[in-house]
Amino acid sequence: MEPVTIITGGSRGIGAATARRLAAAGHHVAIGYRRDHDAAKAVLADIHAAGRRGVAVPADTTDPEQVAALFDAAADLGPLTSLVNNAGVTSPIGPFTELAFDDLRRVVDVNLIGYVLCAQQAARRITRGGAIVNVSSAAATLGSPGEYIHYAAVKAATDTLTIGLAKELAPRGIRVNAVAPGIIRTDIHAVSGVPDRPDRAAGRIPLGRAGEPDEVAGAIAFLLGPDASYTTGAVLRIAGGL
Repeated sequence: MEPVTIITGGSRGIGAATARRLAAAGHHVAIGYRRDHDAAKAVLADIHAAGRRGVAVPADTTDPEQVAALFDAAADLGPLTSLVNNAGVTSPIGPFTELAFDDLRRVVDVNLIGYVLCAQQAARRITRGGAIVNVSSAAATLGSPGEYIHYAAVKAATDTLTIGLAKELAPRGIRVNAVAPGIIRTDIHAVSGVPDRPDRAAGRIPLGRAGEPDEVAGAIAFLLGPDASYTTGAVLRIAGGL
């Protein structure tokens, strides 16, 4: 059976790199995205250029109906085999005492509620032998003091979600793992108000540089593939030594 994978937040950054990597590896891919239609079309064109089927669906992952619609659209590609839970947001970097409630609410809704809603749909639909990969963050264990402690806390919840769901779905032959990227060169840093953060942070990363989206995509592809057939409940850190 040819693999069919849903990637949330699939139009840019890690999600887009993963979509391209999986299409090259033989996956049919459904990407969910928020609003960047042009970026989604470009990723979809690359999926088709790789000879695979694909669909791009605008979807707010905090809305249960839109999440269900994304999974329904993916069903047109064939039986679902995997989910990459990737759609996420940060908020402006700053002291914990200055965190705005609206920013807190958005980070929790997208990074936790959205992940739970998508994982729930995947757990209902994925066939035996399938897999889920949640995109967590190295922040979950670093805490991100002075930057976004609330984001780090929610990513720690992602790790817990991964471990619990791995144990619950294992009897059905469905594996659940996570990747925990460190500082990766994506647009997410602009949202935090520090677009050059990857360069600023390079000096405190043991490997001396920020990571690239495709380096995370490679790890996701591994966890979805046959070489990880005995791996579940793992959180694979991709953070340059942080």
